[in-house]
Amino acid sequence: MRYVIIGAGAVGGTIGVQLGAAGRDVTLAARGAHLAAVRERGLTLRRPGGETTWHGPAFDGPGERPLPADTVLVLTVKSQDTASALAAWADAPVAGGGTAAERLPLVTAQNGVANEPAALRLFAAVHAVCVWLPATHLEPGVVVANGHPHPGMLHLGRYPSGSDDTDRAVAADLTAAGFVAPVRDDVMRWKYGKLLANLGNGLQALLGADVPDDLSDRVRAEGEAVLAAAGIPHTDRAEEVAERGDLVGHRPVGGEHRSGSSTWQSLARGAGSAEADHLNGEIVLLGRLHGVPTPANAAVQLGMRRAVRERIPAGTFPRVDLERLLG
Repeated sequence: MRYVIIGAGAVGGTIGVQLGAAGRDVTLAARGAHLAAVRERGLTLRRPGGETTWHGPAFDGPGERPLPADTVLVLTVKSQDTASALAAWADAPVAGGGTAAERLPLVTAQNGVANEPAALRLFAAVHAVCVWLPATHLEPGVVVANGHPHPGMLHLGRYPSGSDDTDRAVAADLTAAGFVAPVRDDVMRWKYGKLLANLGNGLQALLGADVPDDLSDRVRAEGEAVLAAAGIPHTDRAEEVAERGDLVGHRPVGGEHRSGSSTWQSLARGAGSAEADHLNGEIVLLGRLHGVPTPANAAVQLGMRRAVRERIPAGTFPRVDLERLLG
C-alpha cells in the first residue's frame, strides 16, 4: 500500500518518516514554511536513539493527478482543520475511476472523537486510530519524538466498530515501522479514554507545567460524568497503563524532554487555532445534551479561545482570569 500523510506535523511526521524508513511508499501533505522546508531539505525526525531524515514527495493538496488505487489516506491534522482537509481530499480522482471518498480508506490518527463522524459523512471507509505518540513539532522541517523504545502505540479499527483486512494490513506496516499497533474492534472506547486524558491539554497550554491537581481532576471528573450520562464506554487509567507498560516511555532527545502537549504546541507556534473546542468542547457539548454541568471544561475552552485570539504565549495565561472563568 501507498500512504499519503495529510498533515505532516508531530504525529503525521513521525508516522511518515518511520513508514518511509521501513521501505513503505510515503507522500507527505503539509503547508507553508513546513512544506517548503520538507521540499528543500527533507523531514528530519529526532528520536532518543538518533535522527532520520526522510526525502520524498511533499505537496500541499491532492492535485489533479489520480491517486493510485492502493493508496491509504492518513489524516493527522488537528481536529479544527479536519473539515477543510476532508473537503480538499474527498473528491480527489483515483486511478481507474471514482473519488478518494468512494474508493480509498481514510485513517484518522487524531485526538478527539469528532473527526470520525465528520469523515464518515464523506468517506465510505473510515478507520479510527487512538494515538499514544509523544512528539513535538515547533520548527519547520523537524519533528521530535520522545517515545522509547517504540515511538508510539497506535490502536486502530474500523469506525464505528469492528475491524477488517485494511486495519490488519496497516497495523502490519506500522509494526514494521517500529510502532506498537494493536487492532481493536472497539477502537472508539480507546479514543474516548484518550479524550479524557487530553482534557488537561488546554490547562497545560494556558498555565504551563504547574497545573494544580485539583483543576486537572475537575476537568476529568466532568468528562467521566458526561460519558456516564451519555452511556459511552471508555478505557480507564489502569487499563491504559497496563496496555502501554514499558512499550512507550518518554526519553529526552538532545538532552531535552518534551515541552508540551499538542495544544501547547499550537500556542507556542502561534498557529492561530487550537483543538480545545474538540477536546474540552466535546465534553461541554455532551454535557449540554445530557444535562450534566461542565463549568471547568467550558472555562478551559473559553480561555483557550481567548489565548488564540489574543496571541497569548503558551503557559502565560493570567491565572486570575482563568479562576474568574472557573467561577
